[in-house]
Amino acid sequence: MSKDRQTIGTDGRPLPIMPPERDVRVWAKLVRVMFYTPGFLALLLIKSGDPTGFGVSVELLMLASVSAIVGGLFVGTYSSAAGADHSSRIGTWSGSLVIELLAVVPILCAIPSLFHELANSKLLHTLAPGAVDVSLGASELLPAMAILPFMLYQLAGFGTLHYVVSKQANWIINIGILGFIVMSTVANRNGNFTLEKALVSILVISMVIVVFYGILKLRQMQVTYDANCPQKEPK
Repeated sequence: MSKDRQTIGTDGRPLPIMPPERDVRVWAKLVRVMFYTPGFLALLLIKSGDPTGFGVSVELLMLASVSAIVGGLFVGTYSSAAGADHSSRIGTWSGSLVIELLAVVPILCAIPSLFHELANSKLLHTLAPGAVDVSLGASELLPAMAILPFMLYQLAGFGTLHYVVSKQANWIINIGILGFIVMSTVANRNGNFTLEKALVSILVISMVIVVFYGILKLRQMQVTYDANCPQKEPK
């Protein structure tokens, strides 16, 4: 929270704690990265992987790519200048929530099975006559370790979700994200694609619900803040 942001409203009650102001340009650049990267990975997987082992990886990657576009729409509406309304003031925060939960979470869910397919691709790893096929073993899970700093990002107060739900709810949601990613990865490795699809569906639907709630909550908080924030005295 910025130092000059008011904390007590004109009604004597504490004002909602809004997320800090964020650099719109950074999020706009992130939209570009999050649009191209999942799409490239999906094409790479389709070209070199075994379709029988894809599971829902391609769908998750495309969801991440398209969600980045939607997040960019929200970020693009941000304005705090003259004529800005309640919705435009939360544009960046809403866009960041979409990107965090509907772009980053799906790509983190897809990465373990994606790397497994690429690591075992016969097209990418053509064996020479007499060569021994060496399994990567547990090292295949190294790309999945990206989920850990994401958990830190979410639980340490960096994520937008931190400002729209209670601390307990934030922990429950993010532990649930971690749990569903782990369970869907295990299901994919075991070839139980029906279970994987069910787990991923629950995860994605849950993220959509959280995003809807978060954006509406942010707008409600902004309305309350604008209605009760003391006006600065003209200089």
